[in-house]
Amino acid sequence: MISADKKLNIRGLIRQLKKKNYKVFERPYELNIVGIRANTTEADKFDDLIYVFWKDSKKRWQGKAYPATTDPGTYWLKNPMHSKGSAILKEGQYIDTWIKRLHPRTNKGYGQYMALGEEKPVTVYRDYDRNAILDFNNGNEHTGNFGINIHRASVNGDNKTIRKNSAGCQVFQNANDFAEFMKMVDKQKDLYGNKFTYTLIDERAYQRSLRRYGAYFLVSAMLIAGYVGFRTYRNKTIIPKF
Repeated sequence: MISADKKLNIRGLIRQLKKKNYKVFERPYELNIVGIRANTTEADKFDDLIYVFWKDSKKRWQGKAYPATTDPGTYWLKNPMHSKGSAILKEGQYIDTWIKRLHPRTNKGYGQYMALGEEKPVTVYRDYDRNAILDFNNGNEHTGNFGINIHRASVNGDNKTIRKNSAGCQVFQNANDFAEFMKMVDKQKDLYGNKFTYTLIDERAYQRSLRRYGAYFLVSAMLIAGYVGFRTYRNKTIIPKF
């Protein structure tokens, strides 16, 4: 699995995407935008990554990795906008689901700026227990248009905690990183139109699948060992004692 603490490995990312039968974009300057959700349930930290990689004009892979969050912050977990709880984007690939537009869509008093805004339905989990712990296993899934945008946290610099900056959006920690990302967005938009794909890979889901497969193989091994032992015992010649 891709590790968030290692240097950007584009080939590893591509293998992971293809393993899941996700699309990999290979036209020059067409972006692969991939979020990696870290294997933790602790809220209010920028502990995830957004990878952006593409082929240049000479068809060579180039890429960047940006600190981010793919989860809502503590404030919105405790004070959700939706009656059924805060939105947590489900792992998956969402083809042509975002466009470049103003974020937020309406001016709420703290300024608008250009970002990637959700235009097609996505699937989210609803964390409804209103505590500061991210809940991914409640089975409470909803599909629709929820305003899961891709944007920055603050106007300048880094944010140490998420606070009110994400109610479920995919959020860059650093404003300069986001400005760099939006330049790439503009280049793709000029070449191929105003539509963008985002892929989310959840390390927690990956770890759960490993545990399931591990349990399956352990049980299988025990059954096989038992069967072999039974066959060996049944075919063994018993010499009676006198």
